[in-house]
Amino acid sequence: MKVESGSTSEDQPHLGRRFGLLQATALNMSNMIGIGPFITIPLLMSALGGPQAMIGWFIAILIAIPDGMVWSELGAAMPGSGGSYRYLREAFGRETWGRLMGFLFIWQFIISGPLEIASGYIGFSKYMGYIWPGMTSGQGLAVAVAIGILNIILLYRQITSIGKITVCLWIGTMLTSGAVIATGAMHFDPKLAFDFPPGAFNFSIGFLFGLGAASRVGVYDYLGYYDICYIGDEVKDPGRVIPRSIIISVIGVAVIYLAINLSIIGVVPWREFVPAEKNPSSDFIVSIFMEKIYGSKVATFFTAMVLWTAFGSVFALLLGYSRIPYAAAQDGYFFKIFGRLHSRKHFPYVSLIVMGVISILCSFVSLGLVIDALITTRILVQFIGQIFAVMLLRERAPEMPRPYRIWLYPIPNFVALVGWIFIFATSDLKVILFGLGSLLLGVICFLIWSKVTRRWPFADTDHGFPTSTRHVIAGK
Repeated sequence: MKVESGSTSEDQPHLGRRFGLLQATALNMSNMIGIGPFITIPLLMSALGGPQAMIGWFIAILIAIPDGMVWSELGAAMPGSGGSYRYLREAFGRETWGRLMGFLFIWQFIISGPLEIASGYIGFSKYMGYIWPGMTSGQGLAVAVAIGILNIILLYRQITSIGKITVCLWIGTMLTSGAVIATGAMHFDPKLAFDFPPGAFNFSIGFLFGLGAASRVGVYDYLGYYDICYIGDEVKDPGRVIPRSIIISVIGVAVIYLAINLSIIGVVPWREFVPAEKNPSSDFIVSIFMEKIYGSKVATFFTAMVLWTAFGSVFALLLGYSRIPYAAAQDGYFFKIFGRLHSRKHFPYVSLIVMGVISILCSFVSLGLVIDALITTRILVQFIGQIFAVMLLRERAPEMPRPYRIWLYPIPNFVALVGWIFIFATSDLKVILFGLGSLLLGVICFLIWSKVTRRWPFADTDHGFPTSTRHVIAGK
């Protein structure tokens, strides 16, 4: 099957299928781990006030695994640049509702993508607080802004060795995670790790919403298991590599996160950093973990490793995410200005600058709010939208080649759908309103844009749903 790549003749020579299973898994795992486990443990424990919050982390696994299967089927069947926007437009009708869904995905991604990158900037500045004692909140914000500007500068060029850079960042991430796990295994105290407070498992409405908060933190930690789908044009044997890299990444990171979480709470009493907002040590909990065992000098060195991991993560995120609005604009599904390439270096500089600047602005928000907002804004269009996309394509395009098919279909779809609804429904009201408000604003902008350009729904078209699915099958 051949599907439009979303690339132009200008940048096509620079694309190549560089990503095998190793590089694809490294890309996913680097973005999944990143700074996540080093900054979210205090938030996770604070959600329910103790180690029982790990239940939320397991719920996140139960969402990520079936959702990974959804991504695997779509990514293997349509391995092109753009990921979700490509899947949504083909499933819902390329020139009708698919235009709206593709536009809304990019619209919300321009919000949620920078929020995810900003969480790395915030985490970086928090860990700088260990190396820079007495750092004020203003100085911490300045650090986050400086890292954001540096990231844009480093990426304001043509990147030709993405695969090698990705593997190098992955190695650094794995070394940092491995050091935490090995240290925790040697000094693990089960009495600390499983020190549950009284009434830890008493069910109530408060417990349910706390569990939702813990699950959102867990889902945030897993974000990235699908990143290889965004650059499907650059994957070798995508029908085989994309599904395997996703499943390996989810299972591998699940084991790593479990080990890291238990390692830390088995050495550092959770009462020392819960609630997170009232305990300054929660800003650099892994540094405190290392200091308790090896002293401040080793902890300082390890903090530098965490900073390297954090920067590697935001570098990879901004690199990949800046290509998504560009690919959509090239296909005519988003504002044309985002499709501009640099005249000499041939990279999407407008998309890079916009995503980079919004990421810096998002750094002014608290970490907890950033995580809640980025998860909530993605759920309705991207995650839930793709669950229905798989079902629509199976019904409307049964002859589409599917190198990977969801195991036990449609049970995983149902499990993922229930999980995403639970995550959304237990979010704070202002976060839900933010997600719905951004979605409504996106619909308004889409209608204005379509009216000006005289495209659906303001122009007659014979490219309805059946034609769209025939395009997928025929590769037109």
